[in-house]
Amino acid sequence: MYFRNRAEAGRMLAEKLDQYKQANTTIVALSPGAVIVGAQIAMQLHSALTMLLTENIVLPGENDALAVISSNNTFTYNDKFSTGQLEEMRSEYLSVIEGQRLEKLHKLHALLGHGGEIHRELLQRRTVILVSDGLNSGLSLDLANDYLKPVKTEKLIVVTPFASLQAVDKMHLVGDEIVCMSVLENYMDTNHYYDDNTIPPMDDLIKIITSTPVHWDRSVHNDRKFL
Repeated sequence: MYFRNRAEAGRMLAEKLDQYKQANTTIVALSPGAVIVGAQIAMQLHSALTMLLTENIVLPGENDALAVISSNNTFTYNDKFSTGQLEEMRSEYLSVIEGQRLEKLHKLHALLGHGGEIHRELLQRRTVILVSDGLNSGLSLDLANDYLKPVKTEKLIVVTPFASLQAVDKMHLVGDEIVCMSVLENYMDTNHYYDDNTIPPMDDLIKIITSTPVHWDRSVHNDRKFL
């Protein structure tokens, strides 16, 4: 399944979530591209919109990320690796892991500045909708799940336009409900499934997040507002 852009994917997903309109929901975007998807859903549902921005920790010679870190320093290891493998990697690459952890944390803080970041009070006792613009490994869901453990949510919904088989399994484990329009056996790069891959710079994404409530009652069919 292909989409003209992320805004189009967001509108299509919003139609499948219409029952949650004005239902005390918060949209959590799991990547910069997911902000574009999530903004369309937030406007249709009259939801708050926020972002859990992450960076992967990748060891030399490895294709798969060892772990993922968020801007609030939530750190989650990739469950693709066994306990024994993780122990071996931590023992051999401890200084590399810690160096990347500090570097990526600094990068995330610099990107976000003072706005747009997720806050737990926006999630407490609400229906939380985790939004991705495409899920391959599902590692971002593991991190989001770790972040949400101390939070008492009413319901957790995981939403994405498309996902790999592995990621769909993860969606079922993490969410009380999932919405996925296309399950892909051979997942290519996320950008492959969009004709237009324009994603605004971080400052503009934060403006989208903070201004979304202003557009709750307006038409969302003008993509230029969010692309």
